[in-house]
This record gives sequence, structure tokens and C-alpha cells, in this order.
Amino acid sequence: MSDRRGGGAGRSAGAAGGRAPAKVKKARRPQVRLPPLAPWEGRGLEPDGDYDGLEFRGVDLAGQEGVGARFMDCALAACGLDEAGLARARFIDSRLTDVRGVGTNLAEATLRDVEVVDARLGGVQLHGAALERVVIRGGKIDYLNLRKARLKDVVFEGCVLVEPDFGGARLERVEFAGCALKGADFSAATLTDVDLRDAAELGIARGVDRLGGAVISPAQLLDLAGVFAAELGVRVE
Repeated sequence: MSDRRGGGAGRSAGAAGGRAPAKVKKARRPQVRLPPLAPWEGRGLEPDGDYDGLEFRGVDLAGQEGVGARFMDCALAACGLDEAGLARARFIDSRLTDVRGVGTNLAEATLRDVEVVDARLGGVQLHGAALERVVIRGGKIDYLNLRKARLKDVVFEGCVLVEPDFGGARLERVEFAGCALKGADFSAATLTDVDLRDAAELGIARGVDRLGGAVISPAQLLDLAGVFAAELGVRVE
């Protein structure tokens, strides 16, 4: 009798019918190996510019217009990106380290095989962007706008995201590892194999009903109990 009861409890906690719960698929991380780089000596970015094998170090790109530019095998280190116009830009096999800025426009940009390390950004516009095999490690990003973006094989690691907006975005194989999520918005988002278990902080302001396709820990479930209850219209007294 006790064995049968134990089996039933296992089924209720796991998958129905005695099947083992499916494991969440891990994100594929980028392998960025930059070749020897030449220092960038230009005076400013150009729309649709082509930048290949260059190092931008300590460059102030504030307010510059690089709409549609392509950065291949590039490194941006300690660069200022305040109000930089990089809509529809493409960053491929590149690394951004210690970049900083407010209001950087990366709307509809493409980031593929990219590492972003210790960024300090605010109000970054990445709506409609495509991120594939991207790691965002360390640093802090306030009001990150990823509305209707497509994220595949993306890892947020050890960073702080304040009020990130994933509204209407599609997230597939996305991990939040040691990452603090504060006031996240998942309204109308679609999640597949999204791993939130290792988030250092999980604060969801909107869109808790869209967490199907994500996996959370038992402790996080307890922390989010009030949010789930409010979504269902349940009063807790």
C-alpha cells in the first residue's frame, strides 16, 4: 500500500501516467575566439558600415549613427554608447566588454555568437531584435526593451536586469544563471525551455500566466505564490 501511495505522489509531482518529467534543454553558448584585431581609427560610425576584425577600445560612440552596420569578429571595450543609433546592426562573433550608455538603439538588431560582459546600460532598445547564442555576463541593465524579440540559446549570467520587458518575445533555450530579475514583464511572451531555477532573484511584475514552458524551483514557486494568486483572482487572507 505504501509503495502504491508513493508512486501516486510521484506522478502528481511529476509527469502524468508515470512518465519522467522532460528535462529542460540547455542553451548552447557562443564560442567567441577573436583573431588578432586592428585598432579602429575611424572618426565615426557610418550607416551600413562594414567593420571586420577591429577593436574599438575606449571609444565614445555617443550619438553616432551606425544603422544597419555589420560588426564581424570585433571587440568593443569600455566604449560609450549613449543614444548610439545601431538599429538593424549585426554583431557576429564579437565581444562587448564594459560598454556603457543610456538610450542605445539596437532595435531589430542581430546578435549571433556574441558575449556581453560587465555592461552598464539603461533604456536599451532591442525590440524586434534576434539574439542567438548570446551570453550576457555581469553588469547591470535597466529597462531593457526586448519586446517582440527572438531569443534562442541566450544566457543571462550573474547580471542584474531591472524591469526588463519581454512582452510578446519568443524565448527558446534561455537561462537565467545567478541573474537578478527585478519587475520583469513577460506579457504575451512565448517560452520554451526557459530555465529560471538558478536566478538569484525572480521578480515578475506582469505576464506570470505566460510562464508555461519555463521551469522554476520549489522555493521560487513559494515566492511567486502571491503573484499567481493575484493572476487567478484568489484572495489570500
